[in-house]
Amino acid sequence: MLKKVLIANRGEIAVRVIRACRELGIEAVAVHSTVDAEALHVRLADRAVCIGPAPSAQSYLNVPAIIAAAEIAGADAIHPGYGFLSENAEFADICEQCGLTFIGPTPRDMQQWGEKVPARRLATSLGLPLLPGTAVLADADDAVRQAENIGYPVILKASAGGGGRGMKIVRSAPELRRVFPQAQSEAIAGFRNGDLYLERFVEEPRHIEFQVIADGQGNARVLGERECSIQRRHQKLLEEAPSVAMSQELRGDMIATLERAMKESGYRSAGTLEFLLDERENLYFMEMNTRIQVEHPVTEEVSGVDLILEQIRIASGEGLSIPKDRPIVLNGHAIECRINAEDPETFAPWPGRITEYHPAGGAGVRVDAGIYGGWRVPSAYDSLLLKLITHGRSRSEAIRKMERALRETLIGGIRTNVPLHLEIMRNADFRDGRLSTKFLERLRGSRAA
Repeated sequence: MLKKVLIANRGEIAVRVIRACRELGIEAVAVHSTVDAEALHVRLADRAVCIGPAPSAQSYLNVPAIIAAAEIAGADAIHPGYGFLSENAEFADICEQCGLTFIGPTPRDMQQWGEKVPARRLATSLGLPLLPGTAVLADADDAVRQAENIGYPVILKASAGGGGRGMKIVRSAPELRRVFPQAQSEAIAGFRNGDLYLERFVEEPRHIEFQVIADGQGNARVLGERECSIQRRHQKLLEEAPSVAMSQELRGDMIATLERAMKESGYRSAGTLEFLLDERENLYFMEMNTRIQVEHPVTEEVSGVDLILEQIRIASGEGLSIPKDRPIVLNGHAIECRINAEDPETFAPWPGRITEYHPAGGAGVRVDAGIYGGWRVPSAYDSLLLKLITHGRSRSEAIRKMERALRETLIGGIRTNVPLHLEIMRNADFRDGRLSTKFLERLRGSRAA
């Protein structure tokens, strides 16, 4: 078993990894920028090392500084969390070259799944269903020719991207010519890679993703699916497990297909395969995230599997703690609300000092937070403050618990999106499970009317 883990991240995910390390008797080392010197993950870790000033490029993305911090602290492993360097194959390779265990997939896994076009080819070879799409496009003229074959509307995507950057929905050839250079510039700025490709666009899909955990030793398990359809600007806002749109038959077929695919590809550690579900219950592979997801707690709540503990055990050379022949049983329903420091109407970030903080509690309520009263929320990073998770015997019970928990969550001194989440919980379409990636757009539209 590993002895000392450096967590190359911040916020609630760093706190989450520290907790897992403590349960395994492993020392936890935090890294932080100058502006994060008083952050919760720094205060909870066994040791903390400053790695640079506030800008991420000079701190949380500063590979030499992170490696140096690991060497100074005597760490034997690095957990990257999500975001930042979590899907950087070069960073994982550097860790291994420096004698540090990277707690996550292998560099090979990240390389073959990380860029969308190669991932589509791999998915096709593994028998996963895909939307009609293209290889990397040569230029705008090539894009127009390919779009005519696919049929409008299409979606233009960055091959190395994610989070909506470089992504454009296009409904005509003139529009495609106009947005192509803009999407390419966004892709270069965001990912240092301007490769773009096209896919057929599904107007109102549901966003469904499957959680994978595999040990690279022939044991790969799929812990059911998550519904992630409530989004703003392609960023998830609320997630739940399981999805009310998935029949038992479809779920069983997909789990069998994905477990076979992960075994064939030799995947190791946690990963998430993301799909679109259309109105005819057809699933189409979009991408794979080779890391732990922000929304992993809802899967943990319904499956009883601690994904961070499994990641650490696998990186230590142990196999999965879930026997190959043990069926995965999903119990009840879980919902996660991402509580952000932002205006609930405009989504504008709202940094500042938290004057008071009272987390929700009670049966079936879990809070994964990176904040405390008196701490100043910096403007340099993502606005996520905490994740509020509820678990019930049924979806309706989980919703009732979430509404109660949201009302109990008190965060003073800044604005948060708690009022928006309360509005969602009380919305008839949400309660009835009538969801799509346009849910929030429709909610805002009906409220404006």
